[in-house]
Formats: sequence, structure tokens, C-alpha cells
Amino acid sequence: MHEETGKCNAYELYNILKKESPEVVFLEALKSTYSNYDKTMFSSFGVYHRKLEIEAIQKYSNDSSIEYVPVLDSGLSDLFNNKYERICEYSQFQEMLNEFNSLAEMKGFQFLNSQLSIMLHQKMRMLENLLLNHNELNEAVNADIDAYENSMLRNIYSYCRINRFEKAVFMCGSAHRQSIIEKIRIFNSKEKMDINWVVYG
Repeated sequence: MHEETGKCNAYELYNILKKESPEVVFLEALKSTYSNYDKTMFSSFGVYHRKLEIEAIQKYSNDSSIEYVPVLDSGLSDLFNNKYERICEYSQFQEMLNEFNSLAEMKGFQFLNSQLSIMLHQKMRMLENLLLNHNELNEAVNADIDAYENSMLRNIYSYCRINRFEKAVFMCGSAHRQSIIEKIRIFNSKEKMDINWVVYG
């Protein structure tokens, strides 16, 4: 999740980074998300970023040298917001979303990095497809998300091709977790690179 809620907060994420000790952090973010102004505000005045993941990275950078690598070429299109405005009108979907958010608040990253989280996301996707009946908007959003995820992985592999490091962490929203895991297998077979992916949790 990209905003703090309960145990899903920057301090808890910082503790994960500290435990993993990466040299590089790949983040689901645009280059503009963490601007030079934001960096100056942190380095000069200790002002933390509003985005959960970047605040955690800033906290970690106080302890260790780290390379921050945003991996998005562009954000999701307006179609994504249009879809969820429609979906959230259905009480059944809203109940499932509330359940998910409640678990994230209570259990934090232990939940977000779990099979239960994947299962609940899959159930929500199935309900979305049922409610929208595989209409053009739904299909367009799914294609948009697919391209969005592929671009993140392409940028990670491009970075790995020309930079040397021992350990990195890739942080993305939990809704992408299962799809990214599946795409990694495809990228590994195509790229022929010696990247040892370990799924957290």
C-alpha cells in the first residue's frame, strides 16, 4: 500500500529494509515522485516524504548507503480510476475492499506479503470481472496494468544489465504481487540473466 494505515507504516517498512540490507531499492514510482526539491528538504531539513515507501527509504538511508531506482515510465491511465469509481458503487466490492484494508491496518506487511493477500486480491478481481461482465473498460484497464507491470520489470532488468550490486529490493503495491511473480519467470527465461529472485514472506 502506498499510504500509511495502522501497522502498514514507514517505520515497519524501514525495519524490513534494515533486515534485508539492500544496496539498491527498485520502487513502483515515477522519477518525479521523489523530486530534487523533496531530496533537498530531507537532506537539509530532515523533512520526510508523504509517500510511505519513500519515507522508509529515507529512514534507511540514515543508516546505510542506498541507490534509489524508480522503475515506472508512466502512471496508469484515467481508465483505471474510471473503472474503480464504477466498481466502488457496488456494496459487495466495497465490503471486500474494507476487509482487505482492515487486515492491512491490523497486520501490516505480514499480511500484504502473504498468500491470504494474494487470494483476496484474486477474489476482488473475479468480482470486478463479474460486475463489469468483461466489458471494454475492464479489458482496457487489464491491458493497461499488464503494460505497466511489464515496464517496471523491463527497467529493473535494464538496470541490472549495466550495474553491479549484490542485493536489491523491489517494492510494489500488493495488487501487483502475484502477477509480478508470474512475469518474473517469463523475464528470467527471456533475459538469460543470473538474477536470483526471492519472494518476501
